[in-house]
Amino acid sequence: MKALSVRQPWAWAIIYALKDIENRGWPIHYRGDILIHAAKTCTKKEYQVAREFCQSMGVVIPELISLRRGQVIGIVTIVDCKFSQVASGWGMPLQYHWKLENPREVTPIPYIGQLGIFEVPDDLVMEVAA
Repeated sequence: MKALSVRQPWAWAIIYALKDIENRGWPIHYRGDILIHAAKTCTKKEYQVAREFCQSMGVVIPELISLRRGQVIGIVTIVDCKFSQVASGWGMPLQYHWKLENPREVTPIPYIGQLGIFEVPDDLVMEVAA
């Protein structure tokens, strides 16, 4: 199954806080389900910036220490992708806005993330997504 690594706390926000836009510098033509992998790396500065943004969206995120990292944490459906010059909700300006729907958590799967879209073996996913 296809997967995307997202840094925390953004990965958490996609699965648990209805973050319905993923901002990327590149478009995606794929439509359908994709695993959300919580990247292993997150600096305190990155966390603080994300925390402040989430608060502006009315979302209180868990403390950094309690966020899962280096694991697949959920599945979401990519339904659209459009470039935007302006900020809107979760969307940042001058980014491709990947429109996300139907977030669902899965039993966490320890896995090493990669850049871009990558594949996670179906047998690992079927055990936790059933």
